[in-house]
Amino acid sequence: MTAVSSAPNATQSQKDTSYSSTPTRYSGFDGQYISGVWRHGKEGSKEIDTDPYTGQTLTEIVQADTNDLDEAYKAAAKAQLSWAARLPAERAAVMLRSATIMEQRHDEIIDWLVKESGSTLVKAEIEWQFLHSITIEAASFPHRIEGKILPLDEQGKESRAYKQPLGVIGVISPWNFPLYLSHRSIGPALALGNGVVVKPAEDTPVTGGLLIAKIYEEAGLPPGLLNIVIGPIEQIGDAFTLHPIPKLISFTGSTRVGRHIGVLAMSGPAMKRVALELGGNAPSVILDDADIDHAVRSTVIGRFLHQGQICMSTNRIIVDAKIHDEFVDRFAAHVKSLKYGDPSDPSVSIGPVINQKQMKSHLAHIAGAKAAGAKQLVGGEPQGQVLPPHVFVDVRNEMQVAQEETFGPIAPIIKVHGEEEALRVANDTEFGLASAVFTRDRERGVRFALGIQAGMTHVNDSSVDDAPTGPFGGEKNSGLGRFGGDWIINEFTRDHWITVRHEKGNYPF
Repeated sequence: MTAVSSAPNATQSQKDTSYSSTPTRYSGFDGQYISGVWRHGKEGSKEIDTDPYTGQTLTEIVQADTNDLDEAYKAAAKAQLSWAARLPAERAAVMLRSATIMEQRHDEIIDWLVKESGSTLVKAEIEWQFLHSITIEAASFPHRIEGKILPLDEQGKESRAYKQPLGVIGVISPWNFPLYLSHRSIGPALALGNGVVVKPAEDTPVTGGLLIAKIYEEAGLPPGLLNIVIGPIEQIGDAFTLHPIPKLISFTGSTRVGRHIGVLAMSGPAMKRVALELGGNAPSVILDDADIDHAVRSTVIGRFLHQGQICMSTNRIIVDAKIHDEFVDRFAAHVKSLKYGDPSDPSVSIGPVINQKQMKSHLAHIAGAKAAGAKQLVGGEPQGQVLPPHVFVDVRNEMQVAQEETFGPIAPIIKVHGEEEALRVANDTEFGLASAVFTRDRERGVRFALGIQAGMTHVNDSSVDDAPTGPFGGEKNSGLGRFGGDWIINEFTRDHWITVRHEKGNYPF
């Protein structure tokens, strides 16, 4: 996986040097962050946030209701007006200060990711690097908003196109990369002059929202601009999208829920935009001239990083028959060497799955693969919420384990005969998010990549790849819109066409 790590490029005058190198640990994660105030939600019941490996209670959050949600959206709308009017350098400075805080609180952030999301130390470090990188990239956004003077075939009249913030953006984030996948919307939205309301996933309320709010509060973000609302799905789930204030809903999660959000966004009292990053079924295609050792290592990372709980995770490994057996032998041997268990152990590669609901789904996929005739080469029984890595061969693409996004440490290997069949199998899915192809001939790899029906394809690299400057997104049922770089600037701003008449017009009547 390519993990980008960038250092802040701000001058010392832009940084607040009063921050301690060993700041006091954040506390108070027991409720909501609304209008700049940390308080309990009005719904009253408690959401118990637990460590998926130990089962230990991390915090108890008093939940919000629709009144809290309404207050959050109104606070964001009010604060956004003055925030959008700030000088670009002022907004950039807040982003850079938050990046500095992320550096100083690196160990605290890593600790939360391990305990709340079951991240191994390797995955947590990758997520921190992504978090930091998108923050640095977002700090450049206030100075990258550009309008245009447009040509016009009319004397005495001027045509201009302005870019303006959308207003308020609602963010619904997932539990697998909670900190980064929340902040890849929060950071750009704020930098571009928007207000934000976030609903983090139930399994990761701290890393998906409250921890980010603490960082921005410490960085001096004006109160009300960022709000975190945590409440029961049945109360605030649909209301979050249907509320008339947000202009765009940014959602990362399943295709089923994404479709529902898309319908709500168009059917509510005020139509709004959506940015949807949904399910995936990433193929990693190993062509007959691939470097087998490199393909094995890349594909193992692509499948088993964070227990396979990544939308870009290699869900199908498609291998040419000419090298199939050799690849399988090396792949299975490498997977058998992976240590699984306590995610806080630096030597562990595979930690716990997020909850028992996911574990039941994984066990059903394993049983289904066996019943359908796939051969298990690597496996093991669950240990608590830790599922040992599983490898299957003799998999056919129409099997459930290949057609569905398993989102777990299960690797199905499909044998194909030649490049044409490999491409057909790779595209034989309803999804089109990430993909990878391995070959010693890089241009052959690019030609093959261009034939894959996906938003992203990586040649001789893992399917699990991201960068703050790239157009991250999918095709088919994997979503709408793009995150990153100029693409997210376009998503989170609106074009306002303004004409100016300098001379009196000659009208026909």
